[in-house]
Parts: sequence; structure tokens; C-alpha cells
Amino acid sequence: MTDKKRIVISSDHADIQLRKDIAAHVAALGYEAVDIGPMTSESTDYPKHGQAAAERVASGDCQLGILVCGTGQGIMMAANKVEGIRCGVCADTFSAKMIRQHNDANMMSMGARVIGAGVAMEIVEAFLSAEFEGGRHATRVDMIEPSKA
Repeated sequence: MTDKKRIVISSDHADIQLRKDIAAHVAALGYEAVDIGPMTSESTDYPKHGQAAAERVASGDCQLGILVCGTGQGIMMAANKVEGIRCGVCADTFSAKMIRQHNDANMMSMGARVIGAGVAMEIVEAFLSAEFEGGRHATRVDMIEPSKA
């Protein structure tokens, strides 16, 4: 077993190359990239890919997750159906940083049809480098957990 953080990465068919580029970038940053997305551009259903990645995070197999679909919205909604997942859509670095610092997000999603590859890599770096601040934010995160609401 490695002491590297494991980051699960998945997508639907919207942009497999972006997902693969993200996986390579995550690995270059020193994380273990666990790419579980489809290998062909044949149309596939984003809910099953979002759920599968979210289950890897919820089980503790992976510490964080990164998802990609056309807008980032659908796959994020699917991931958030899994108990213990806090996933937000990010199209900028500020949002990626803040969902980690204030919302203790353990997953993020991006829209392949919304942002370019360069911005996607910056968003990934912002998400992975941020840490949850706790304090008053912990109280709020507790309020959105289904078992504590």
C-alpha cells in the first residue's frame, strides 16, 4: 500500500482525453490517479460513472474524486446521491479552492464543454492543494450531512 493520496477520476463520454490528461496531471503532482472512466467515446450514462467514483471515495478506497461530463452538473448530481459525498461543480480556481476549504468537498466535477484543458488543470491543482479549514465551516458541513440534518 502506498502513502500517496489516491484520487479517483471518472467521466462519461463527453471528453475522455480531458479525463486522461487530468489523470496524468494528478499523477505528475504526486498523487495516485485511479482512472475508472470509459475507454471509448461511445455514448454512456454519466450517473453510473459518477456513482462508481463516489463509492470509491465514500468507502475510503480513494481520498478525493474528480469527475468530468459535458457540463459537470449531471455527474455531480449522481455523485452526491452517495452518502458522505460532497461534490461541487467548478469552472474556476476560486470555487475549487473554496469547496475544499469551506465545504470539505471530497469530490469535484468539471464541464468538458465549459472549460478548456489548461483551465481544468489549474482547477485540479486548486482543489487538490486546498485543505478544509474546520471551525465554523465544520458546523455548516454537519448541517448538510443527511444523518445530521
